[in-house]
Amino acid sequence: MDQIHRHQLSNGLWLVAEPIAGAQSLAMSFLTPAGVACEPADSQGVATLLAEMVCRGAGELDAKAHSDALDQLGVQRGTSVETIHTHLGATMIGRNLDQALPLLVDMVRRPKLSEASLAPSKDLALQALDALEDEPQQKVFYELKQRHLPQPFGRSAMGKREHLESLTLDGLRQYWQQAFVPGGSVLGFAGRFDWPKLKDQVQSLLGDWQGAMPDPAGQGGSPRGYQHVIAQSTQVHIGLAYEAVPETNEQSILQRAAVAVLSGGMSGRLFTEVREKRGLCYSVFATYGGQKQYGMVLGYAGTSTPRAQETLDVLVAELKRLSDGIEPDEFQRAIVGMKSRLVMQGESTGARAHAIAADQYMYGRPRSLDELAAKVDAITLDQLNQYIKQHRPGDMTIVTIGPEKLNV
Repeated sequence: MDQIHRHQLSNGLWLVAEPIAGAQSLAMSFLTPAGVACEPADSQGVATLLAEMVCRGAGELDAKAHSDALDQLGVQRGTSVETIHTHLGATMIGRNLDQALPLLVDMVRRPKLSEASLAPSKDLALQALDALEDEPQQKVFYELKQRHLPQPFGRSAMGKREHLESLTLDGLRQYWQQAFVPGGSVLGFAGRFDWPKLKDQVQSLLGDWQGAMPDPAGQGGSPRGYQHVIAQSTQVHIGLAYEAVPETNEQSILQRAAVAVLSGGMSGRLFTEVREKRGLCYSVFATYGGQKQYGMVLGYAGTSTPRAQETLDVLVAELKRLSDGIEPDEFQRAIVGMKSRLVMQGESTGARAHAIAADQYMYGRPRSLDELAAKVDAITLDQLNQYIKQHRPGDMTIVTIGPEKLNV
């Protein structure tokens, strides 16, 4: 890998770009500070509506003409809403950037936001909320995050039904003006490009953009504890969370390694102990959720009603037992898995564009794959065992979905 280029425009926008040798494609990741944690408290879901509506016409082109123009250039694109940012991602052939970038920038700076597109965008958002009832694994994390994290970080990108239904076009445009701003935004590229030319084009398209959005702050505590959601089903879905170090903490790499021992594929402890040895569930895993403002470990198990109580008991016991120590063979498998995932990320221009843009926000600079691999290589078994001993799981937030409550 060559160096990662970095440049800040006078309006506060950061431009980061990583050349990838041999790549013919170019990926873009545009992060604007319009995530769910930045929404007004009485307009939860406005970010999701905006993410849909910016795809329905921009600049001088209506929805069909704008979509056709990007399709003719072979641009694959999509939007998503994250905790802090709204993300516009795109992948294209590198030589088409000159024509594609103005069209993509228009989606951020000059979306149509027409009255005609509001109703169908609302319908899609409300349908997603309705569909949550048919996706209990997704719903358990929806409930868990809101219960575990302080507001506004516990909000769901799906928003609230009553807010979505009452949102007006004026309210949506007001949030777009407030949150789609350069201060707090990051524009990342990875793949094939000419850096001086890219920098000049970004300056030309975005140099006169104005505005800034501060990071959101946590507002008080959160309910935590245990919540049961009644569902007449033969299945029970169990979600849990407990505190961990934030992503920006130097020890977050150790937390990731610990979770890789728990849930690093079919050899992970949870899969082995909860599913294979005892046959308690059909799905079980743990993951680390780190942000600039907080960190947590999330666990999940999907099981049948008769096995639900034992599944919960064993899941909690395994999460706590990790702090008793990790064996050398478990450690080695976890490290190999972490490095394999880094290699696969390096083969995707889209993954690298998003990663370096997120790094710029999170750490104040993008990190190369070589740097990340070196951090993984530097982990020792003694370090990891010392870390997990000092960071035993604390009080857990637990959410279950099924016919009956469990004993927590």
